[in-house]
Amino acid sequence: MEISATLVLLVLLTLFTFLQNVANGFDSCPHTYTINPFKYRVPENQPYRTSYHFQPPQNWMNDPNGPMYYKGVYHLFYQHNPNAATFGDGIVWGHSVSYDLINWIHLNNAIEPSESYDIISCWSGSATILLDGKPIIMYTGIDHNRHQVQNLAMPKNLSDPFLREWVKHTHNPVITPTDEVAEVDNFRDPSTAWHGKDGKWRIIIGAQKGDEGRTILYQSEDFVNWKLDPIPFYATDNTGVCECPDFYPVSINGTNGVDTSVESLSVRHVAKVGYLRMAHDYYFVGKYLSDEERFIADAKFTGTCLDLRYDYGKFYASKSFFDYAKNRRILWGWVNESDSERDDIQKGWAGVQSIPRQVWLDNKSMNRLVQWPIEEVENLRSKNMSINGEKLVGGSILEVSGITASQADIEVLFELPELEDNAESLDLSGVDPQLLCSNAARSGIIGPFGLLALASKDLREHTAISFRVYKTSNKYVGLMCSDQSRSSLRSDLDKTTYGTFFDVDSNLRTISLRSLIDHSIIESFGEGGRVCISSRVYPSLATASDAHLYVFNNGTTSVIISKLNAWCIKEAEIGHLKNMSYKTC
Repeated sequence: MEISATLVLLVLLTLFTFLQNVANGFDSCPHTYTINPFKYRVPENQPYRTSYHFQPPQNWMNDPNGPMYYKGVYHLFYQHNPNAATFGDGIVWGHSVSYDLINWIHLNNAIEPSESYDIISCWSGSATILLDGKPIIMYTGIDHNRHQVQNLAMPKNLSDPFLREWVKHTHNPVITPTDEVAEVDNFRDPSTAWHGKDGKWRIIIGAQKGDEGRTILYQSEDFVNWKLDPIPFYATDNTGVCECPDFYPVSINGTNGVDTSVESLSVRHVAKVGYLRMAHDYYFVGKYLSDEERFIADAKFTGTCLDLRYDYGKFYASKSFFDYAKNRRILWGWVNESDSERDDIQKGWAGVQSIPRQVWLDNKSMNRLVQWPIEEVENLRSKNMSINGEKLVGGSILEVSGITASQADIEVLFELPELEDNAESLDLSGVDPQLLCSNAARSGIIGPFGLLALASKDLREHTAISFRVYKTSNKYVGLMCSDQSRSSLRSDLDKTTYGTFFDVDSNLRTISLRSLIDHSIIESFGEGGRVCISSRVYPSLATASDAHLYVFNNGTTSVIISKLNAWCIKEAEIGHLKNMSYKTC
């Protein structure tokens, strides 16, 4: 009989608690560290609740906080409202643990409002592994004046690999905003710390001063007493507050990740900020001059489609960490809802986390990142079907049958026609890719072609993930789109269409696509993860077994499905008793 890793984890949690009580002579009431599965329930009929994306048992979730790897266990902390399916006061740090970043056990909250410096809410922050191997959390507290201050929390018992209890530092708050660098209500989300060559720790904090968004650098020798650098580490005009900043090195020599503190000629650095006003995460690749405490980005923020984003759909407040177990950098992102607050209250929950992504520097361009779903998600693959060498003539559509289309993983490689003779001309200056993506049914020459996901049998509902190829003055570019305009018959939804450009290699003449479909979320990775688009959709017809998947070509020239593989994805073990065994596809 196969025993799941999550079941083993739950047994270990129970055994550890029992041994603790034995050691204490059972003098005190036994503590329960896993969430009660009967207390936390959502309504039964849940066509949009995901099966292999991380969600808490119920209520609101937003930012991933300080994910980390400690003593063989992955930890995910997240912003959570335990009292409602909407955002509000009383935000806590939810906490779950895993051996593989896919199957999870929910623990009790790690950090909750309790003191004057965080009595309103415990907002986002990060975890850092100190030089002695001990983890520490820095988080933003909303104090009794509704000012934003930075606080520390440490594990109560370091011998517990699940780190189920956390205690707050006696010197909290350790950082408070000063008028010359930040507004008291826009000073939040400390980053994971890095350790400099001078022996000092450094963090950056998101802030706003006037209408300038900025990240502010602090230094410390002991992680408790912090000194402000008055010059912003990174700043942009007319953007409003920077949220959830991240700063880390990436290797120039391959896909492996490196520790956050690494400085050498073999790495470049990435600075990421989230602009609340736009609800997008932007990243900048560049050079870190540690001696001058400066980061020089390859390109400045322009507020146009030229700016680099992790994801051109719904993906915000992201956080990365270095996975020491597998020498990789892992990225999480919050994917919020596209329905109404009233819908969320009725569902009893809101918010999912993306599938964790491995992220590395594109060694071809050296100036952008590549993202790919972690390999562990492939362990959930079940039924498989494949298509090879199938020609898709203009206007054709082909169903991908034999799998559960509402819970699937699809990889497809398209072979393109001769680009010189067929690609349409396009002047990229001032072109908005989202406007070009407004309707995937509109015919071009090479494309649109791609997938129709979460489609009804009559195609009245579908989400089109598609490509189109253009010729510019000096290169070929692809347009990747995720068109939600026909995703549901419902009219009370955000059906924004997403799109972005990418370079096409005229020698290869291929475009690849991978899409992870999970009931109400579609994560798509174009060109091997060089461009990514995530979307939330809520079909009324194409749910569960009534969902279909198609490959289509609306261009006038043919494309070839060089190879396509599609798998049904089993349900991950996330949380508590009702998920303790996989559901079949």
